[in-house]
Amino acid sequence: MKSQHNAVVAANKAFYRAFEKRNFERMEAVWSQGSDCLCAHPGRLPLKGWPEIGDSWQKIFRNIDYIEIETDVISVQVSGDIAYVVLVEKVMQVVKRRRIEAESLATNVFECMGGQWYLVHHHGSPLVS
Repeated sequence: MKSQHNAVVAANKAFYRAFEKRNFERMEAVWSQGSDCLCAHPGRLPLKGWPEIGDSWQKIFRNIDYIEIETDVISVQVSGDIAYVVLVEKVMQVVKRRRIEAESLATNVFECMGGQWYLVHHHGSPLVS
């Protein structure tokens, strides 16, 4: 069970590395390509299916000049082939020479398919201080 926990933590880290590096190929490798996967960026309506989700990441990556993400993991739970990570995202980004800082409470749900953990659901909700 500990190895599954570590694999989920590694998949979650891979998601944030892809995000921070603005690397679409890595992002695509982390996500399930299924039509039922969901992504709700902070303050946005949910997107369903990899084509919509992938398009959203490409737009985000094109519009961000620089980004740093710090994560504070609250909980990692694994139950069979489903796992979730609850965390706080602290994001600093530069867009058109403007520095923007934000915090979100995020839930990432992973599903193990073929021995690999894939992100099937990401939901970020803005935290207001």
